[in-house]
Parts: sequence; structure tokens; C-alpha cells
Amino acid sequence: MAPKNQARDNREARERLRLYEARQGLHDRQRRRRLRDNLVAPAVLVLVAALATGSQLAFAGSQDGGGKADASASATATPTPTASATPANTGDVPSKTIAKDSTWTGSLTLNKDVDLGIELDGRKAPQAASVEIKLIQEQFYNGTTCHRLADSSDFKFLQCGSANGDGTGDAGFQYGPLENVPTDGRYAKGTIAIARGATPYSQSTQFFIVFGDTTLDGSTGGYTVVGKVTSGLDDLVSEITSKGISSAGDDGSGEPKVATKITGATIEREK
Repeated sequence: MAPKNQARDNREARERLRLYEARQGLHDRQRRRRLRDNLVAPAVLVLVAALATGSQLAFAGSQDGGGKADASASATATPTPTASATPANTGDVPSKTIAKDSTWTGSLTLNKDVDLGIELDGRKAPQAASVEIKLIQEQFYNGTTCHRLADSSDFKFLQCGSANGDGTGDAGFQYGPLENVPTDGRYAKGTIAIARGATPYSQSTQFFIVFGDTTLDGSTGGYTVVGKVTSGLDDLVSEITSKGISSAGDDGSGEPKVATKITGATIEREK
């Protein structure tokens, strides 16, 4: 048996060795972690930047949903599908059976005092009508902003419906296909149509109200006509759109001078 001092020394030597090996293991793990972080962090930053840019681009594209004939609507976070890609809905898109092949009527109130009568066509645009019905029923639009106005000749619309009120954000889904698109690119006064990005399956929550006959570029597929304004259009013009644009972009559209919010919306199936 080893003397007590020697036994103690042996125990202390083993403990020092254990601590040394533990420190070495920690150092090695930290080194590997730094190496991993050096490799992963740039990739994460690139991914985050891409997602942020993508979100902005997607809804810049949606803002072009009411662009005039030569305005591009191609900006989108998702590249234009190739011939081998299959277009598809993303997220939890409301079922197109909601519209039930019928006409739905209701109201859209702006700034508490501009009341628009609306009609949604569940026969010609069952998917888009179903989405709008569901969003109205769930009060998604209440409090959102109409962020974009175009008021030049043959290019007159008010665009609304983004989740964040500035042309960005949605309800967590995008859908297609395009429905009830005018073959001549003409959107008559009173038309309610769905804004989108570059692809037919980039429709979401944004829509635009045409308050004067408008021609839009049909080369990218056009825009789904989901319904029409049946009353109150004159009030929309006199109270909001006639006041002009605060800062127009390259295509002549921009934020309305009269800050405009959706303050109420109703919808029901026509009996």
C-alpha cells in the first residue's frame, strides 16, 4: 500500500490531469464551434438577407398588381416557374367552395364615412371570391391601409389589403390560378381585382378598386376580376382619390394624400 502522502499526490495528479483534459476538450469544442460559426454565420446572413429582400420584392410585385400597360409586375421573391415547375398554392388557402358558385354582396367602409357597396362573383372567380369572403368574415381587412393610388389618364385605381398596410405582409398564403381576366386588358370603372406579383400563384390579400376605366399590361397574364363596386364610387373619388398622391413613383402611382384605412367590411351570400 502506498504511503498516505503518495496516495494523496496520486489523487491530485489524476485530478489535475482530468481538469487539463477537460480544459483541452472545452478548448477543442470551442475551436470547432468557432470554425462552424465562421462557416455557418455568413450563410445565415445571406439567407436572412435573401428572405428579407424576397419579402420586399414579393410585395413590390404585389404593388405592381395595378400597374399601367408598361409597368413591370415581374418583381417577386419566387423566380418565374420554368417549364418543369408545377404552379401551386402555398399556405392555408381558403377553399374555393366557400363562394358556392354564387353571388355575394356586402360593403367596404373607408375612413368611417366612405361606404362602398360591393359584389363578389363566385361563379366567374370562385377561388378569389372565396378568399375575399373568408378574409372579410374574419375581419382581416379592418384597420389595414389603402397604400397605393394611381390617378393618371387610363390608369386609375386604389390598392388596399396588405397586412402591414404599406404593401407588405399577407395572411400566410398565396394562391392561383388567375380567373376572369379581361382578354383586352381593360378594367372597367368599378372593377375590383386581385393584385399579385410576377406569377399567377402570387395572389394573396391585396386588391385594387378601379375608379376610372383602366388599361393594364396583359402580357404577364393579367389580373383576376373578383367583383365590382355597386355603389359609393363617387364618394370614393370626391373624398379620397381626387385629392391626389403625396409622392408618385416612376409609374405615376404612390401613397394617397388622404390617408385611407379600411374601417369596416361585410359580406353575405345573395339570396
